[in-house]
Amino acid sequence: MNYRNKTVVASVAGLTLEGMDIMFISFAMSMIIAEFHIDLATGGLISSITNIGMLIGGVIFGILADKFGRVRVFTYTVLLFAVGTALTGFAANVEQVYASRFIAGIGAGGEYGIGMALVAEAWPKHKQGRASSYVSIGAQFGVILAALLSSLILPIFGWRALFFVGIIPVIFAFIVRKNLNESPEWLQAQKEKTAVVKNNGKLRQLFATPRTAMTTISLAVMATVQIAGYNGLMIWLPSMLQQSQGLSVSSSALWTISTAMGMIIGMLTFGQFMDRFGSKRTFGIFLLASACAVFLYSYAEGGAGLLIGGAVVGFFSNGMFAGYGALISSHYSVEVRSTATNTIFNFGRALGGLSPILVGYLLQSYDMTVAMTYLAGLYCISFIFMVSLKRTGEKKVKQMNAQSAL
Repeated sequence: MNYRNKTVVASVAGLTLEGMDIMFISFAMSMIIAEFHIDLATGGLISSITNIGMLIGGVIFGILADKFGRVRVFTYTVLLFAVGTALTGFAANVEQVYASRFIAGIGAGGEYGIGMALVAEAWPKHKQGRASSYVSIGAQFGVILAALLSSLILPIFGWRALFFVGIIPVIFAFIVRKNLNESPEWLQAQKEKTAVVKNNGKLRQLFATPRTAMTTISLAVMATVQIAGYNGLMIWLPSMLQQSQGLSVSSSALWTISTAMGMIIGMLTFGQFMDRFGSKRTFGIFLLASACAVFLYSYAEGGAGLLIGGAVVGFFSNGMFAGYGALISSHYSVEVRSTATNTIFNFGRALGGLSPILVGYLLQSYDMTVAMTYLAGLYCISFIFMVSLKRTGEKKVKQMNAQSAL
């Protein structure tokens, strides 16, 4: 296996384990609530604390990866993530669950951006879109893996045994460390010994100039909308359909599968489009199509219409997830790439993760049409910020960063 493929396999595996871990909480939540005698709001705080950990871990490990190397720090994030997951199974109360999920979140938040930076630095620019899409599908693999393991483990061994599976990433981290070399682009940057290299991974470089600051803000808004849209749809839409269309739980599960399949196909398609037509044009098409698809879906009726419409919504709304690693990486030089990717995307996770609260309020106070109009509006806002993005050449980025370092 060549170096390019190794980076993809390592990053896919890391995101798969991350997606699996996050879904473990969803499947085990009812058992955790029952055992610790907590209410739904207290249980929901578990996910919020995980997102906060991801943001903190993204910033810390992004900076460390830019300073000390992608592969070394990547393995540390996986190990920390594994420890936090395993500790969840030992929790004696909900406070210990919070603590262990925070630790797991720190590790998971660091893993994403480092993996994407590795892929971006290993693949040529005209193939980075499809490489990024391959990595992004790992999260969907994690959902499927979590569903399978939960169905096997929960009924027999309970929820604690499910989180003991968190030991598996330790083995994965060992394999990665042994078989994957450091990014050649990062190594070359270290040899240059410039002022920029000495200033590796400084968070302030994301705001070094007005143009860079606007790029960082625009990408953060886009990442926030991506997570907000996904969470708002996947957490509430099955319940919306059960209420508005009278779907049974089994039928809404079928909708979830249909939508997930649309997402996977959308990710693969997005990667191909991004390499062929460029990031700006591809994101523009998918953002506007997402706004239209989400709004029109509130008027869908009938079993076939709901399933096909769900797949179309998933295709466009989450197909874009495949491009964020390549998009963010392309706007920052190697010296700050992991810091930028982790900070921006995990900021989106932390803020966008609050979207289900607002969607729930809109559903309770108004109706499904208003909630879907809100989600469609988010994609329009993201489109506006996407249009403002301006690509800065690699040499120009280094020059601006060097000036800010002096």
